[in-house]
Amino acid sequence: MDIDIILEADATPQQIKELAVEAEKLGVRALWTSNYHQFWDAYIAAVPAAEATSKILLGPLAVSPWEQHPLKMANAILSLNEIANGRAILAIGGGGGVFGAIGWKASADADPWPGYHPTKKMRMPDRRVRGVREAIEAVKLAATGKMQRGYPGEIFDINRPFQMTWAKSSPPLIYSACSGPTMIRVGASVADGIQLSDFTLDMMPHAMENIRTGLARRDTQPENFRVGNFWAWHIKADKTVAMWEARRELIWRGAVIGQVEEELMPFCHDESELKIIMDNWMSFRKASWTRSGEIEGVPEDLVNRMIAGLSSAGDLTDLDKEIERFVQFKDSGLTELSIRLHDDPMDALKIIGERVMPAVQ
Repeated sequence: MDIDIILEADATPQQIKELAVEAEKLGVRALWTSNYHQFWDAYIAAVPAAEATSKILLGPLAVSPWEQHPLKMANAILSLNEIANGRAILAIGGGGGVFGAIGWKASADADPWPGYHPTKKMRMPDRRVRGVREAIEAVKLAATGKMQRGYPGEIFDINRPFQMTWAKSSPPLIYSACSGPTMIRVGASVADGIQLSDFTLDMMPHAMENIRTGLARRDTQPENFRVGNFWAWHIKADKTVAMWEARRELIWRGAVIGQVEEELMPFCHDESELKIIMDNWMSFRKASWTRSGEIEGVPEDLVNRMIAGLSSAGDLTDLDKEIERFVQFKDSGLTELSIRLHDDPMDALKIIGERVMPAVQ
């Protein structure tokens, strides 16, 4: 199993370059730049790293076609790919940080997306799965370099011929960033890989079943289909600092921000504890936006169980059990684990490179 690294969105191009150079030395497969609404552009920020490295893969995680049309998405990722000599990667999803910020408005009967607004539920776009599929298909068509007579999508339409003749490098890898079963199946049927988010070991068998179902729909099976999983890292020399960071970031774990009861229940002793989480959801958000790490109204033991189940947290004495978990991820079918770093990313990178990677590769 390979190791990928996901960086904070506020990392500067210079920091990304320095981290990429070190990650390449350590044997990290890919460095993902986070795509949020108020920081560096995730494509442009990777350019200095692309110029300073020769092996590591680089690109944004994740971009939604409702924030960037697939034709412009193709233009952007192919531009980065040329600078990187064929080492660009892109994860396309139906949500994400920018998507949440722009306040998408869809029809009243569209599926609600809980968690992104304290007083109301934002609506998801109509036919979201179809839209992501079309985006992946359109970007991959552009990456062939062949003349296309447009793309007649039902959601995203390209009504002029296009041919990226200037794109000479081998095509970038295009991932589907997904969590729901339908999106996973569709992603596996059209993308070069799947990027799951915060999937625990218990969730992996169902995910792999959906991936196999999607792959079976392809006319030709890919030689090296990739399966990754976004996983939060809070291992530090100082355990107090590590746990503060883990509490601060807990809201961004998929089950918490989406308030997915069936995914939260394994960390609860009973229904009353689940109710505590749901009733105090805003406390998780407050711990993040105030950077206090204080989750009011939720017992510390329950918070610690959530952190232990949804991330890697603690000090260096906790490394062995985390490595054991990562080996189990490998055995479950992952081809790479995408580790999300937070504060002091260079320190975290070196721990992962020196202690974790030799044990899981």
